Amino acid sequence: MKRLVLEDGTVFSGNGFGSEKDVIGEIVFQTGMTGYQEVMSDPSYYGQIITFTYPSIGNYGVNRDDFETIFPSLSGVVVKEHCEYPSNFRNEETLDSFLKARGIPGISGIDTRELTKIIRETGTMKAVITSSERNVREVLEEMREYELPTDQVASVSTDKPYVIPHRGERIVVVDYGMKNGLLRAFTERDCHITVVPYNISAEEIMRQKPDGVFLSNGPGNPAHIPEATETVRKLIGKVPVFGVCMGHQVIARACGARTEKLPFGHRGVNQPVFDKVNNRTYMTSQNHGYSVDYNSIMSTDLKVTQYSLNDDTVEALEHARYPVFSVQYHPESTPGPEDTGHLFDRFLSIVRNWKEETYVRT
Repeated sequence: MKRLVLEDGTVFSGNGFGSEKDVIGEIVFQTGMTGYQEVMSDPSYYGQIITFTYPSIGNYGVNRDDFETIFPSLSGVVVKEHCEYPSNFRNEETLDSFLKARGIPGISGIDTRELTKIIRETGTMKAVITSSERNVREVLEEMREYELPTDQVASVSTDKPYVIPHRGERIVVVDYGMKNGLLRAFTERDCHITVVPYNISAEEIMRQKPDGVFLSNGPGNPAHIPEATETVRKLIGKVPVFGVCMGHQVIARACGARTEKLPFGHRGVNQPVFDKVNNRTYMTSQNHGYSVDYNSIMSTDLKVTQYSLNDDTVEALEHARYPVFSVQYHPESTPGPEDTGHLFDRFLSIVRNWKEETYVRT
């Protein structure tokens, strides 16, 4: 038997699977019905315990093709039911064996509906997955003393630059905790990609002679990576820039806006976003705990082009003078709807126009 102990003192009892070790982290919930493998391998969940709201997880197993990164960064998994005998022609191992091999504990038999309601009402908080023998008071004391990490991006970003060669536009991808799906979006469009660490300087990026710079998704609070903000501030006006998720927030901060923590974040594949420019709604895939403060944008060169239909938070920004734009969601959508994949084509169109204008100016 296992226990899930929340920071507010709530205790759930269930059955352990995956690794048997105890773990502490920030507990969040994810609302997708499918895509649990991509979710668990998304670096943006670094240090978090994921509650899956869909009642049965693991029913189609785990395969070699749907990973978003090689080494998962999440701390733990909470489900109502984990499937022990998956059935799918692509299945290669069970959810239990996957988690065991990677040292990630899980707990099942939990009323995830009740748990999600608690998180929605109280907000994200610290939690512990532990054995049923441990004293709850002792566990709560451990949580009080535990500080959530602030080095999430540094922990999941690449250490050294690397290249994925092609003959198309030269795109520098700044890795804040990048999903593989983002790389697929560019390689499918024949881009020559150079992936660089989160703390690279603007000068080093420009030495790569990029046609465009892409800022990836990533975990945690953008305020914890001020060097990234400074880099992007220096890039604006020198090269086209496109950012998603963490990249979106870094662009906002680089232009003088603020970011703030959401009560329980946006994590799921069914997040509706309204586009004010095209007067239409998109369904999007999202995973973030922070958002751009709308009021702080008024004094910047940014304008809001999209907003969330759930809570009116900022979902997309454009720069008034330079070829810079961003979205809070994941246009590559793995898992999720493919409504916004055209944003990569838009970025590359901007890149080509910028190259032509630069050629004329010189």
